[in-house]
Amino acid sequence: ARLKSMMMGVRSRVLEGHSLATALNDFPHVFGELFRTTVEAGEQSGLLSVVLERLAEYTESRQQLKQKMMLSLLYPVLVTVVAISVIILLMAYVVPQVVDMFAHVGQELPLLTRSLIAASDFITEYGLGVVVLLAAGGGLAGDILRHEGPKRRFQATLLRLPMIGRLVRGLNTGRFARTFSILTASGVPVLEGMRISAQVMGNLPMRDAVVEAARRVREGASLNSALEASGYFPPMTLHLIASGESSGNLEEMLERAATNQEREIETTIAAAVGLFEPLMILVMGGVVLVIVLAIMVPILDMNQLVQ
Repeated sequence: ARLKSMMMGVRSRVLEGHSLATALNDFPHVFGELFRTTVEAGEQSGLLSVVLERLAEYTESRQQLKQKMMLSLLYPVLVTVVAISVIILLMAYVVPQVVDMFAHVGQELPLLTRSLIAASDFITEYGLGVVVLLAAGGGLAGDILRHEGPKRRFQATLLRLPMIGRLVRGLNTGRFARTFSILTASGVPVLEGMRISAQVMGNLPMRDAVVEAARRVREGASLNSALEASGYFPPMTLHLIASGESSGNLEEMLERAATNQEREIETTIAAAVGLFEPLMILVMGGVVLVIVLAIMVPILDMNQLVQ
């Protein structure tokens, strides 16, 4: 109902004689600057139908990429939660009942068993408090990261991490290239297109790099050399942009760069998920092995004493 009401408002503004872009400006929370600028360019050039089709394809491709990433991350997150829950249940409920039999034994327990009992006692007594502290810490960290300074430093740190940095760079590069391609193909000036494309990038250091690149382009530098100076953008994307600049077919090369980055992100996530499953099995097996050894070693020692 809200969407229908909004679209009726857009229609009313158009019937009053306003342009479609002006009508969309009344709903900036729904139609971002990318939509409003490209629609305005499409109206001025007489290619509104082409622009709208590109916007639809852009929105659908972003939604599909988001869904693929969510589905890819759902399994490892679920497995991690289940594994941690099983370990906590073992330590908090199963282990205390088993180790009660050692309470009245006169012999000294092995170090592994004593460590297991200490860990079990800690989880039983302070586990809820630790969960509350972790939740409070997460909330505090989220509140701190809402401020631009800490958020920029945190995101700059992410870019330097081995695998996470590659994913962050690829995701933001894909967004930039896809958005810039649509704006360029719609007739939006390059500098204006770079400014708008920077706004769709979630990583602040990379957004600043695009703003700085726009300044260098305004001073006469080529687009690929201006982006290369930041060191954030993948070489393949820079080569495609350079090829587009030299051939006069920048929008097509930008779209190809975006497709390449999206495909690489999907491949990287699939590989990470494929490695995560056996790694989690090994970790869970190791934890269970430690628990079993901590329980069985004293029992075997007791049997040897009896014999």
